[in-house]
Amino acid sequence: MANRGEIAVRIIRACHELGMAAVAVYSDADAAAAHVRLADRAVRLGPASPTKSYLRIDAVVQAALDAGAQAVHPGYGFLAERAAFARAVEAAGLVFVGPPSDAIDALGDKLHARRTAKAVGVEAVPGTLEPAPVDRPDQVGSIVAEAQRIGFPLLVKAAAGGGGRGMRRVTTAAGLPAAIVSGSREATSAFGDGSVYLEREIRPARHIEVQLLGDATGRVVALGERDCSLQRRHQKLVEEAPAPGLTAEARRHLHELAVRVATAAGLRNAATAEFLLAPDGAFYFLEVNTRLQVEHGVTELVSGLDIVREQFFLAAGQPLSEAALAAAARAAEPAGHAIEVRLSAEDPARDFAPAPGRVLRWVMPAGPGIRVDTAIEAGDRVPAEYDNLIAKVMVHAGDRDAAIDRLRRALDETEVAGIQTTLPFHRQVARDPSFRAGELSTGWVAEHWDGPASFVEAAKTAQLAAGLDAVQAAVRSGIAAAAAGPVAVSQGTHPTGNGRWHRSGLESAADRWPR
Repeated sequence: MANRGEIAVRIIRACHELGMAAVAVYSDADAAAAHVRLADRAVRLGPASPTKSYLRIDAVVQAALDAGAQAVHPGYGFLAERAAFARAVEAAGLVFVGPPSDAIDALGDKLHARRTAKAVGVEAVPGTLEPAPVDRPDQVGSIVAEAQRIGFPLLVKAAAGGGGRGMRRVTTAAGLPAAIVSGSREATSAFGDGSVYLEREIRPARHIEVQLLGDATGRVVALGERDCSLQRRHQKLVEEAPAPGLTAEARRHLHELAVRVATAAGLRNAATAEFLLAPDGAFYFLEVNTRLQVEHGVTELVSGLDIVREQFFLAAGQPLSEAALAAAARAAEPAGHAIEVRLSAEDPARDFAPAPGRVLRWVMPAGPGIRVDTAIEAGDRVPAEYDNLIAKVMVHAGDRDAAIDRLRRALDETEVAGIQTTLPFHRQVARDPSFRAGELSTGWVAEHWDGPASFVEAAKTAQLAAGLDAVQAAVRSGIAAAAAGPVAVSQGTHPTGNGRWHRSGLESAADRWPR
């Protein structure tokens, strides 16, 4: 497992179910981590810095060879979509559990993927098919003319990588040259490739992706779609399957588009094709992620298929299983609904700022229809060096309304102390009428959580006033209590209120208080 955290734990468990020994790799920051303890063997890569440990292709491949491993699973993030890593694994005589290096090359470059989509008649988001001339001042006029043809507002996007790195929103022609230069500079720093291109901004839009599996015979199937519209800085926060509001006919059409692009690119193993759904109902191709997705679990819950298990069989050269083919056959008319929230060590009251630290209390939900993928326990430290995802809380029920009800219950049972997390945000989502109504878009978080700037400032003022009032009330209460003598407080109640309801309100307010 060339990875860490919950995804390494997920893969190790799949290995053990298949009777395979699992080898973990770790940095100094993860010496006592859950994936290291769970594996049959662990190999140190280096210091905490990712560039000196998990991102070192040579060290990861050597660790696999030293351990006598036969295959390498990249998980997601780190080296998962690096064609150079897949090639190094293949060159070492090991099996890469994911799309082969040539498919990663073909689909990892967004411009190449856009050209592939066009070649097979799949419409991409309107934009350019070639890199913008970053270092050609004499070409400024032509690129501005192209931008005007596409239409403003538009996005400058990195051809390599993702996660919003290198992306710039441009509203006028005057701002385009600077956006291209700064976007290219950030893309070079993040991905080693400064190529950028232009793409129309579709707003409002929904972000919908299709889970794909392909085998060595060239057969590709779709297991269903997921709605990932609730995002912050182009990072997904909530995912669900199936995408609400789509008819079976629309699902079949979307799945067929995704299969068409993946087949043309020679996909093998697992990947995800991403699309934007425009207000007029049109689907526009975005890109293909040539790896296991963070949110693969919701598709597993709805389809009944173990995607990681299928990855291992496909990597071993076997054709698509009967279970996978059956899941694909019923994907357009799925039974049940699943929702995942990404619980991260971030402060949602402070622009989702990272909040690493030590977890003092850790209680995850349980009961019917609940799945939690995590590698955290009470006492563990969330390191600042890595992604701050600490758990994926998933629910599954017979329909979407029931799934939302179950999600609300699950999040109310969740307790985390010692660090700030995104739990308050997710609790609000589960109770929001517009979310229940399926009124989703990529701008939902900005509209329903952040709000306009005037609202944010007003909220800060109100929070400050409420905090001062609470402090004064507590002081007055303390003085009165001291004068009256000791007060007996029954177990499970709050000294200033009526038990759980009042306490829950206080805790919610504390969760939103900006630290």
